[in-house]
Amino acid sequence: KQWYQRRVAITAGGVEISQHIYNLKEGNVKLRLAIVDSVGYGDQINKENSFKPLVDYIDEQFENYLQEELKIKRDLVTFHDSRIHVCLYFVVPTGHSIRSLDLMTMKALDKKCNIIPIIAKSDTVSKSELDTFKANIMAELKSNDVEIYTFPVDDETVSEVNHEMNEMMPFAVVGSREDVKVGEGIVRGREYPWGVVEIENELHCDFVKLREMLIRTNMEDLREVTHRKHYELYRRGKLKQMGISDDGAHPISLQETYEQKRTEHLEELQKIENDMRQKFVNKVREKDLELKRNEKELNAKYESLKKEKSTDCDSALIPLL
Repeated sequence: KQWYQRRVAITAGGVEISQHIYNLKEGNVKLRLAIVDSVGYGDQINKENSFKPLVDYIDEQFENYLQEELKIKRDLVTFHDSRIHVCLYFVVPTGHSIRSLDLMTMKALDKKCNIIPIIAKSDTVSKSELDTFKANIMAELKSNDVEIYTFPVDDETVSEVNHEMNEMMPFAVVGSREDVKVGEGIVRGREYPWGVVEIENELHCDFVKLREMLIRTNMEDLREVTHRKHYELYRRGKLKQMGISDDGAHPISLQETYEQKRTEHLEELQKIENDMRQKFVNKVREKDLELKRNEKELNAKYESLKKEKSTDCDSALIPLL
């Protein structure tokens, strides 16, 4: 059973970030799953800052959680935690190497959320090409210091399977919304002239393994790493900006921080006002000098015309003998 809702969260820089919320129920287990999709990412002509809407959205969710934490009467139990716990980054199946845009974006996101690289449309490359592509992706991520999420191996109950899944990264998946008849049964898959790619067949793609790792085996670890590592990094940086620190014998209170920020803001406004006043005075001075210069030129022309007129009059009064 499921209930679905879609929310358009933000549209910026040609990227529409929409949130799809699913309330799932299987037996007595209930799960509220929010999937955030970034439509239009990477479609810009200038792709230099195409990842910025993604970073801003993740920071916005961190900020919402931080503001709830700072409340006097906070209720984090019932608070809707909208922080991003995992980023499924789909890589274009070029078969050779990862794009520079992907490296740049994942580098910007690896301190913000747990990244799991995924090869999309993996049925478009052969098995040998896929193995080489996976090795190239992991090598390039490592050489560029891009930190991706690794499944924990310290728990004996899941260490073996998690170690195996870590070796399989990045996962290669195939997606489909169509039901295809295979033999006597109906499966979710993609039909081609040469056969059928079954989405939930582990011999065809890694979709089932990925689903198991995310929802059943490591969901709590993803949430814990998000809170303990990524959110904590954001929280520390934000509190330092507010002037709150654990260092020193005299920690700064929120009131002192407010007064300090208010003073800095007023000083900045005063500086802007002084600059604008000085610019105005300079413009008035320049205009005044220009008017005086024009007036001087007009007086010179007037005196010149006056002398010419006087000379003409003297010539007209010469008597004829």
